Amino acid sequence: MTLHAELTLRRKTFRLSVTLDVPDGGVLAVLGPNGSGKSTVLSCLAGLVRAERAHVSLGGRVLDGVGVHVPPHARRIGLLAQHPLLFPHLSVLDNVAFSPRCRGASKTRARTVARRWLAEVGAESLADQAPTALSGGQAQRVALARALAGEPELLLLDEPFAALDVDAAPAVRGVLRRLLRGGPRDGHGGDRAITTVLVTHDPLDALTLADHVVVLVDGRIVEHGPTRQVLTAPRTAFTARLAGLNLVAGEAVRTGAGVAVRTPGGRLFHGMPAEGFVDGDAVVAVFAPEAVTVQPGDTRVVGSPRNVVDTVVTAVEPHGPVVRLRTGEGISADLTPASVADLALDPGTPVRLAVKAAAVTVHPAPESARRP
Repeated sequence: MTLHAELTLRRKTFRLSVTLDVPDGGVLAVLGPNGSGKSTVLSCLAGLVRAERAHVSLGGRVLDGVGVHVPPHARRIGLLAQHPLLFPHLSVLDNVAFSPRCRGASKTRARTVARRWLAEVGAESLADQAPTALSGGQAQRVALARALAGEPELLLLDEPFAALDVDAAPAVRGVLRRLLRGGPRDGHGGDRAITTVLVTHDPLDALTLADHVVVLVDGRIVEHGPTRQVLTAPRTAFTARLAGLNLVAGEAVRTGAGVAVRTPGGRLFHGMPAEGFVDGDAVVAVFAPEAVTVQPGDTRVVGSPRNVVDTVVTAVEPHGPVVRLRTGEGISADLTPASVADLALDPGTPVRLAVKAAAVTVHPAPESARRP
């Protein structure tokens, strides 16, 4: 079912104002820092919170509008939170059967549906167990089965993997990806894909599950677009951090070889333009940590990079197979452990960073950063 939502809500000093569109069977990821309004959006869509001004329609059926507010139980919306919230007094089977029972199914029919969905999520062997006997990953699979057993027209996912350990999260993510795309467990046939809104802090969730992304900051959408486009070419500091990229913001200055970003401190950062700019346009330079070379602060730069920054190390952190160096200028660099040892890099160490202009892409800044 196609989702269209326009929501405006005020809570003391916080104001939420968003418009969302999700096509039939599409998956939209909502990213943003804590307090940006992500969970509030889901609560409004679920009917648990009433916005001051709202127009929400699902498949052409109006859920919120002038004089209209469909209660949560009648919306045909499934919700999966980061904690399973299973009923402790019911078996796993009856937890899942609860959803079709709420829609009027007989006990026998509800249990048949429940067994089918437990099989779909790989939890059929848990049917007779109590929720207290389940691991975190098992409980989340059961909660997913319960959300889907009600045959929702819209599925809302609120940080569904946040409470899972590193072993359980990938397995549940894989199950969810298959089910959102309408694929059955045995790979033959399948149901129609489920229209979904996913709230997450994890870019992996967005990349593996979502078609499109919106980035919410202070109750407003500051970035939106296809998932890979947003995460590979971020235009806000939050999204850059999330995607593991560096971002330098400022205004455009045209140069003979491309474009430079003049920062508020007056530094020029050279790069290659993603599109045409005129002097003064609000822009951001984006580049990967692996594109940054690091030398001791008192040495001459090797080669002829256009961008050279003198700064100090603020943190040295393990980052998978490499070590991520964070600096006082907000620029990160990835080095091998051997390089960190050779350069004797510790917090407070002066360093000289170099980045080739060809490794930097300059994009328009989000609308929120532009001057009126």
